Amino acid sequence: MKPLTLLIEILIILGVTIKNIEAEKHNKRQKETNVTTQVSVNEVKQYLSHILERRRSRKVINKRENLLGKKKKQHKLKMKGIQNKDFLKRNKNHLKEQEKKNFTDEGDVLFNMGTKILQESKSQKQKAEAYMLFAKAADMGNLKAMEKMADALLFGNFGMQNITAAIQLYESLAKEGSYKAQNALGFLSSYGIGMEYDQAKALIYYTFGSAGGSMMSQMILGYRYLSGINVLQNCEVALNHYKKVADYIADNLEKSEGIPVEKVRLTERPENLSSNSEILDWDIYQYYKFLAERGDVQIQVSLGQLHLIGRKGLDQDYYKALYYFLKAAKAGSANAMAFIGKMYLEGNAAAPQNNATAFKYFSMAASKGNAIGLHGLGLLYFYGKGVPVNYAEALKYFQKAAEKGWPNAQFQLGFMYYSGSGVWKDYKLAFKYFYLASQSGQPLAIYYLAEMYATGTGVLRSCRTAVEKRLKFLKKRRCIQWHFFYGIELPFKDIHLARRLYDMAAQTSTDAHIPVFFALMKLETMHLLRDILFFNFTLRWKWMKLDNVLGPYWDLFVIGLIVVMLIFLIKNWHR
Repeated sequence: MKPLTLLIEILIILGVTIKNIEAEKHNKRQKETNVTTQVSVNEVKQYLSHILERRRSRKVINKRENLLGKKKKQHKLKMKGIQNKDFLKRNKNHLKEQEKKNFTDEGDVLFNMGTKILQESKSQKQKAEAYMLFAKAADMGNLKAMEKMADALLFGNFGMQNITAAIQLYESLAKEGSYKAQNALGFLSSYGIGMEYDQAKALIYYTFGSAGGSMMSQMILGYRYLSGINVLQNCEVALNHYKKVADYIADNLEKSEGIPVEKVRLTERPENLSSNSEILDWDIYQYYKFLAERGDVQIQVSLGQLHLIGRKGLDQDYYKALYYFLKAAKAGSANAMAFIGKMYLEGNAAAPQNNATAFKYFSMAASKGNAIGLHGLGLLYFYGKGVPVNYAEALKYFQKAAEKGWPNAQFQLGFMYYSGSGVWKDYKLAFKYFYLASQSGQPLAIYYLAEMYATGTGVLRSCRTAVEKRLKFLKKRRCIQWHFFYGIELPFKDIHLARRLYDMAAQTSTDAHIPVFFALMKLETMHLLRDILFFNFTLRWKWMKLDNVLGPYWDLFVIGLIVVMLIFLIKNWHR
């Protein structure tokens, strides 16, 4: 009994201590806030209130102008001829349109400037400057800027959270046809955040949002109809909503015609303390650069890939990518040769588009039996880039690459048989190759499998299977964030709201109880650790990146440890 009592006492003391720490920490943060940033935030807030007030006053003014306009029109028709009136009216309208265009253009310029500053910002002051420009653009009627400001109010950027004001701005935008505003209002209505909890109204907002082009609204409606949430369960309607999103993404993927870069996996070494990290530590990066300069070919290829696509915290740098690939290719790396071919096929600042050079490097890689090189040659012959279109040659190279397990080549074979490009249409073979490619996660292969199940092409039609495939495709493209559809984990920075939303998720479906339990455990553990680690004065302790130290499944480890402790305490208690 004593161990259990002791544990409870410790938890109570820890809880009281944490509350005191939270208060001290809050006060400390308030005192240390940068004065310049605060001034900018206040200016942004003033602009926001000005925008809302101005939009309200505009409506009143417009009504008055309409009434005055009607009276003037009647008076002028009596006093002057109709012909003269028409001329003046046309001239006046032209001046108004020109003034409006200049106003709109200025708003667009300010919005674009703000977007650029925000993308390149490295400090709170720069971000505040960006939002200041958004506020000015919004004041000029720029809808995109207004959407940015509404999001800032909703998510509490720079401490300017005001959900009521955000809703007012969203409602105003929704009347002007903003699908983003419709989607946001649907989300807020469905959870009762800042407005009345109303699922019927949420459904209307999502419907208008999807009609306006919101992919997020399409996905939410798809999920609702699939699961029967506040609507009659209907797989066909769900499939239709998911199809629109999948078609949009697949169309963009097919237009690129590029060779997707392999998943980057740096050599697993004892020194690599961040192999599972999203960010490559500076000292580890320096170590890899040292190894690359010493002639480690595998590291050269890996660093080339990282710089090619901008992964693990490294900037996208085509010059560095080409530098490392050329060093590795000179040492005989077939992968490096293939990636150089890819760079020249697609074209960039370091390697201008050149089909002949792409063909040269793909051929060098293919001669070594490299699957990426073989696939690259297949693409050149399939699309006729630098060589005449030759489906027979394309088929030959795709087959060789597919035999080596390259998923993109398997997909290309499936597409050739599906569309009848250079071969007779054969849906069974198309299904076979799409399925093989899908096992490696090739997104377009999953997309076409969904199409086949949805239309019953080459397979027995199955709405449920088609929906599952579409969901798998969307997950591969990172379109679904299962920490709620609006992508909050949690931008509200409100642990109480997070608990509430998790509880609501558990009430929605009985199947959600277990995952919600573990999610809440992780949430509470993170909250506890944040407060405990406030005492840690060692700057090298990166409590925000527990994945770096304990791996991506640290939360399961902690839960397991807690369970073991409880079992131990219960056993001692029974004794």
